[in-house]
Amino acid sequence: AAEIVGLETVPVIIRDLTDDEAVIAMVDANLQREEILPSEKAFAYKMKMDALKHRGKKSDDATCSQVGNKLIGQKSLERIAEESGESKSQVHRFIRLTELDPDLQNMVDSGKMAMTPAVEISYLKPEEQKMLLETIDSEQATPSLSQAQRMKKLSQLGGLNEDTMLTIMCEQKKPELSSNITLSGEKLRKYFPKSYTPAQIENTIFKLLDSWLKRRQQEHGR
Repeated sequence: AAEIVGLETVPVIIRDLTDDEAVIAMVDANLQREEILPSEKAFAYKMKMDALKHRGKKSDDATCSQVGNKLIGQKSLERIAEESGESKSQVHRFIRLTELDPDLQNMVDSGKMAMTPAVEISYLKPEEQKMLLETIDSEQATPSLSQAQRMKKLSQLGGLNEDTMLTIMCEQKKPELSSNITLSGEKLRKYFPKSYTPAQIENTIFKLLDSWLKRRQQEHGR
């Protein structure tokens, strides 16, 4: 680019970094992009996680033990979560996507498969994931969260094969959300006087909903 515009010199910042520090800096810079695919974020988090763990092992003599390795992994996860603004569980879910078959990763990137079932599917063996891709193609449907969870469990028990997978995928998907809706008392309290009892709050809510419904009916009747 500098040559094209005729520049003979360009400003350069040179930093003395280790390989691990360079990886961390590169990942942090890439994560600042406005648009980033789930798989891109997944591999970025994985690279940063590996670099942090490697650097942690060098500075901690206790890491020779399994407990030490686990502690370093937790600290690395906490740092990534803190610096990214996401929860530890969400960072872990993204990293799990790196265990998916590339074709399944593409489905997540394109929005054909939701992230939550994809995370469960990431625990399937590579050959089972290939088998799932064939089933998805034949049934023209991706697994729901509950279906993915059942396949994961069967895989762990050694009972996932073409027949059991097809049986699960052919079932009618059930709504993932419960029909029951729970409202937090703390959130509702700010809308009512402190003297109101739970019964009074409930009655007021339903009166307001009745008024809202009548207005909607009147608007649609015009």
